[in-house]
Amino acid sequence: MSQIYDNRRCELGEGAFWHPERQTFLWFDILDSRLLGRTQNDAVSWKFPQYVSAAAWVRDDVILVAGERSVVLYALDDHSAETLVELETDKPENRSNDGRADRQGGFWIGTMGKDPADRKGKGAIYRLYKGEVRTLYPNVSIPNAICFSPDGSIGYFADTAEQTVWKVALDADGWPAAEREVFLDFRGTDIYPDGATVDAEGNFWNAQWGSSRVAAYSPAGEYLREVKFDAPHTSCPAFGGPDLTTLFVTTALEEMSEEARAAYPDAGKVFFVENVAKGLPEPRFLA
Repeated sequence: MSQIYDNRRCELGEGAFWHPERQTFLWFDILDSRLLGRTQNDAVSWKFPQYVSAAAWVRDDVILVAGERSVVLYALDDHSAETLVELETDKPENRSNDGRADRQGGFWIGTMGKDPADRKGKGAIYRLYKGEVRTLYPNVSIPNAICFSPDGSIGYFADTAEQTVWKVALDADGWPAAEREVFLDFRGTDIYPDGATVDAEGNFWNAQWGSSRVAAYSPAGEYLREVKFDAPHTSCPAFGGPDLTTLFVTTALEEMSEEARAAYPDAGKVFFVENVAKGLPEPRFLA
């Protein structure tokens, strides 16, 4: 049975991750340019001058934050920021979306168009590693589901608009070593893959936009189970807690009518459920 973790309603909750050094769950409300978190006693938040969407931990007080125009190192305690790389400064119509650190210490980040009516092929997926940024996959509409197998040899990513999740073999440095392959094909269904994470057994846990659920699939792509939540737009899951057996999921109000928002008063909040699987520690970004 899922429960509410945090009562703040996000227009677009995303970027869920558990900071292993701070023992804190962090997430974003992209459209409000905020990073949110909850300590044992307090709800906390950090405001940014641009849309922000995804993060990785660097050390106890420093995280990497991906925004619409740059990727920065951000100090949680004193709020200082250092720009690592600029991101699509020639495309002001775009913003960042899903992203996650890989097990080699790099960071994958996707971009997409801000205008819902003009997103087809506008974005891309990039990787930042040892100071270098490479375009991995251009012409992406809504990049999502970026996550990695337990040994770091496989990367996963989706285009929500294409209703497809791909997997790709990675080399020892974390770069794609082969052509991508279809992992999950939801075309012709009402399933739209959003954010994802991988558990300690290598199973793929995918939040599915519009389906009120996080669904688990084996490394072979076989459907295993679902966890339901009282919000239509589940957006990004992450395992956390002291023993990594708490599944958190962000949700969103975006694309919901006023009537739907009233019918689902918990939409936009963060939910959690215990003991559905055991996760893995979030990889550290090697700045």
